[in-house]
Formats: sequence, C-alpha cells, structure tokens
Amino acid sequence: MGIRLIDFKIEIGRVYEGDFQRLVVADEISPDSCRLWDIESGQKLDKDVFRRDLGSLTDADAAVARLLGVRPKGTGPKPTLVN
Repeated sequence: MGIRLIDFKIEIGRVYEGDFQRLVVADEISPDSCRLWDIESGQKLDKDVFRRDLGSLTDADAAVARLLGVRPKGTGPKPTLVN
C-alpha cells in the first residue's frame, strides 16, 4: 500500500459473562490511533504532523486515503478541517 505502520495503540476491556471472561477491543483502528509513514518519502502521515507542526493534518489524512485507494489522486475537493 505504500504505508509503513510504525506502531499503534488499542484499548482492551474485559466483559464478564457468568464464569466466563472475554477481552474486547474498545478502540478504533484508524490513522488517529496509528503512526503511519510514507514508505517512499518517509513523510509522517499521522498525528505527529499536527503535534510537531510538520504540515497539514488534512493533507496527511488525504495522502493516507489515496494510498489506501479510498480517495483516488486528483478526485473530489480537498478535505477541510472543521473546528
């Protein structure tokens, strides 16, 4: 896909049903919970863009969408960050 997954975090919870216990994922798996880098350029495509003032987070999110094939290059309007 052209994206290097550096690491990710998920939250796990326990659900008790009588004598049985299950572990459940209590978090989403998304660019918000992962560190993603472009394989070719090494560009960060995650929240570090925002945290370290490395550019536009919406541009990074759009790049991830393009690399995943969710948003083909050159299609549709550029995403806009809404506060």
